Amino acid sequence: MASSVFITGASTGIGRECALKFANEGWNVVATMRHVEDGEFLSIYPNVLVTYMDVTDVDSIHKAVKEAADRFGGIDVLINNAGYYSIGVVEAISEAEIKRQIDTNLLGLIYVTRAALPYMRYFRKGLIVNLSSVAGLTTVPLQSIYHATKWGVEGFSQSLQYEVEDLGIDVVLIEPGVIKTDFYERSMKYSNDQNMVEYNELSTKVSDYLIKGGANGSSSSEVAGQIYKVATAKKRKTHYLVGSSTGIVHAHRLLPEKLFRKMVKSTMMK
Repeated sequence: MASSVFITGASTGIGRECALKFANEGWNVVATMRHVEDGEFLSIYPNVLVTYMDVTDVDSIHKAVKEAADRFGGIDVLINNAGYYSIGVVEAISEAEIKRQIDTNLLGLIYVTRAALPYMRYFRKGLIVNLSSVAGLTTVPLQSIYHATKWGVEGFSQSLQYEVEDLGIDVVLIEPGVIKTDFYERSMKYSNDQNMVEYNELSTKVSDYLIKGGANGSSSSEVAGQIYKVATAKKRKTHYLVGSSTGIVHAHRLLPEKLFRKMVKSTMMK
């Protein structure tokens, strides 16, 4: 019987490429998304279930996970991909936006994992792939809330591995650099307040740098290919840096903190 993979945020970007890759390799695929009409591209695959799920809606999570288990007998691989990118100085980000970012990128991932774990625990096998980022390993300006979610994903995943490793379940972190997707267009929220004049220069220069960088990233298919390799590997690491712009992680590890921060500011605020 074919293995099954459950993917969050499967309508675009890395999630979309994962759904296509695993479907083409003969896996049973559960492609979850908030707008199921966006999953029309998967209609040619008889081994794919496209279903509604919003990671901020716990009821929809449990319904989708049960639907997946009923259709394919369980979940062998969970890919927690859903998320979006929020930037801005912290004073300019509304409380509602802070909550939305954390609910989507961190709490949603935790809730989906909790819903899938009973099936993996029952069969004493499984793989949880959590999409983190270089933003979960280092920091730059304007990403305080986004960093908080990705550093949270890192801590959650590493602690969870202790809990489930004796049950035959692996937890893996995929840590992409800049990826060339609509993540920097459709999935980016930029919060700004021109009245906070003290931040204007910083906000303008750094946001321009970040947005332009999104046009020069690696492809989402490269990340999907790495995830597939991890899913089919006999032995796995915990961390996988993927794509371009990962050099900042190595710089952060090697340089003294003050020198690293000076490098980041001089690079992003030219």
